[in-house]
Amino acid sequence: MAAALVGWYGDCFRRQREVAGSDSWQRLGGKAWLLSLAVLLLTLLSGGLSACTLPGGNGRASTLSTPTPAAASNGFGNAANHVHSLLALSPHILLLATHYGLFRSDDGGQHWQEVAGGRGQIMEDLMTYSLTVSPLDSQRLYVLTYPSVSNARGTPGLYMSQDQGRTWKLVTRSASLTSTTIFLAAAGNASPDEVYIYLSERQAHGLLVSHDGGSHFRETGTLPFSVISGLLPLPGQPGHLLVYSSAGMAFSSDGGLHWRLITGINGGIFDATTAGPNEPIYASGDAGMYVSRDGGRTFTRSINTHSFFLLTSLAAAPSNPYILYGKTATSIYRSTDGGQSWTGLPAIRGNLSELAVDPLNPFQLYLSLSYPTAVYVLTGQGNGAHWRSLTPASVS
Repeated sequence: MAAALVGWYGDCFRRQREVAGSDSWQRLGGKAWLLSLAVLLLTLLSGGLSACTLPGGNGRASTLSTPTPAAASNGFGNAANHVHSLLALSPHILLLATHYGLFRSDDGGQHWQEVAGGRGQIMEDLMTYSLTVSPLDSQRLYVLTYPSVSNARGTPGLYMSQDQGRTWKLVTRSASLTSTTIFLAAAGNASPDEVYIYLSERQAHGLLVSHDGGSHFRETGTLPFSVISGLLPLPGQPGHLLVYSSAGMAFSSDGGLHWRLITGINGGIFDATTAGPNEPIYASGDAGMYVSRDGGRTFTRSINTHSFFLLTSLAAAPSNPYILYGKTATSIYRSTDGGQSWTGLPAIRGNLSELAVDPLNPFQLYLSLSYPTAVYVLTGQGNGAHWRSLTPASVS
């Protein structure tokens, strides 16, 4: 249970606390005592979390949370840096959204370049999070930003790339939509210009959609939850969406105008993923693993998941819909039968962060670590499987 609390609430602390206002954060799940316990456990297990710049209830960053400048730990920055998102795209493209910089590699992690967030760059002094790619065009990316230091030079908001993350432009200022910050973003499935965002302070009315690449947003229908944890637009099914929260999961077939609660879900859902169009959809939550084989309309619980019922993060292999990866606070697992059974992968030291599967090789898994930021790739199978570092000593 301790590891489970660390994994689930640790992920919430790293990602959601940084991008939610204090009022919104108090509403997330309504389990403050569990969060406190998780933070305590994290402190005991890993020496504590480094300070983050947290949005205040008035939308301003707290100057008390600005970390003291420190020497670089590696090419991704100092030991306080940590990862919010990791994407693996074809061919051999990796993108890493961190608290201090957005990094890109076009050769599978052999070399890295900081493309945003650095000195003199677009998004200067902004943390990057909720990095998302269009299922219709892998060149089209969106990312959210928020100040990582006081007096940040960049403009917080939603940014878009049309060249797979090489260059970026601001499409929506956060201040035009909210007095706090944008909670999450998800590229839509109707066109590359469609993108969803969620404003947590608006609760059930906080899901917005843009059909012009983020320039203008309108409200969708009323959500069945007051707060959501994630949104999954289903590839190949325009307008079909899954939304999940600490209270369950819901399905929409009309772009979020109307929602239907999915029955048979016990407790909350941590994460949901799919390999691609018309493939099984996987979800993990309080009661274990669930799978849908009818486009998200219904879910059934996987059978042999008792020992792994608290996988807090999932990643499906795009080239093989039955190969799936899951993460707890301290371990990573692989399933080759659609989540029915799981095998532990080699242990690795560090604070486990994000998972991403190579688009062409289902057995090649990328892993990011936090505090300090690092990237590894798992190569080989069986007893020959091992982690290889892709962390640069410096970046261009």
